[in-house]
Amino acid sequence: MIPPGETIGILGGGQLGRMIAMAAAQLGYRCHVYAPEPDSIAAEVCARFTCAAWDDAEAMAEFAADCAVVTYEFENVPVEPLKALGATPLLAHARALETAQDRLNEKQFVTKLGGRPAPFAPVDNAQDLAAAIDAIGAPGILKTRRDGYDGKGQWRIRTPEDAAALDLPQTALIYEGFVTFFAEFSVILCRGSDGDVRFFDSACNVHEAGILSLSTVPAPAEVLEQVPAARELAGKVAEALDYVGVLTLEFFATVEGPVFNEMAPRVHNSGHWTIEGAVTSQFENHVRAICGLPLGGTSLAARSIEMRNLIGDEADDWAAILANPANHLHLYGKGASRPGRKMGHVTRLILD
Repeated sequence: MIPPGETIGILGGGQLGRMIAMAAAQLGYRCHVYAPEPDSIAAEVCARFTCAAWDDAEAMAEFAADCAVVTYEFENVPVEPLKALGATPLLAHARALETAQDRLNEKQFVTKLGGRPAPFAPVDNAQDLAAAIDAIGAPGILKTRRDGYDGKGQWRIRTPEDAAALDLPQTALIYEGFVTFFAEFSVILCRGSDGDVRFFDSACNVHEAGILSLSTVPAPAEVLEQVPAARELAGKVAEALDYVGVLTLEFFATVEGPVFNEMAPRVHNSGHWTIEGAVTSQFENHVRAICGLPLGGTSLAARSIEMRNLIGDEADDWAAILANPANHLHLYGKGASRPGRKMGHVTRLILD
């Protein structure tokens, strides 16, 4: 157990790291951010900031020496340089990063555990893509196996002719068959170092242009019917990875049951509502888990909750948002807004 007063290291300097650090401060911990970008919004609320390249072994080792435990706020942290952390524990373990960083590995891993993703095939060239479409069919989605998020690194393919017209990037890809679904939902759990697992209520999620726009809790009844099976899979994933911390799996709700979409070994945008809407937020429970503390309750603190991302210039309406006393506004302190950039979120609680 890591006592308050110690330092938690956070790899990555974005808004998720910022919210982890704020939850950690409430429990009496200091935080130290490591990120290659100098304009870190997480560092603004932390005691220390190391701005260095991921492969700077000396800087990484010095960072680790200041920390009792290290975690990460996004899943694309390069794994190889993390060897420089030495004896300082990394939670969740690097295996979770390795699994989630490659979409092919992720889907194969989940399939072995009994999960059901969309039909998929690896693609390294135009011939592979044509064969994948022939086997799986169209429409479908072509994705980079690594690094894509919020709709980036993805191409929707409606016909084989669409595929033939693509100038394929020189990187490993995966083709996924199109899934007919009536809703999207996420399963967010927190697993302690002692194996204790707590699930948050599943949010029903709406995406616009590949970016999460709206999460609502509780989800509609037809989605809630699929949550137990999705939780069962999420629990198996956490157990197989010997996971410690918050883990998120995203699903499509279909007439045949839940279809696995992707996993994120971290706190998640669709769980931002938990800051005000749950007895213990995903961020606090993540800190509790990686520090070996007992996990907090995850039950709802309101009858229903709505969390909306503020994307681009939507954050400019902060005064109007605050005029509604039911709203809880979170601005991330980023600079200039631009289309597709998450500038904050607003959570609205309905108590009666």
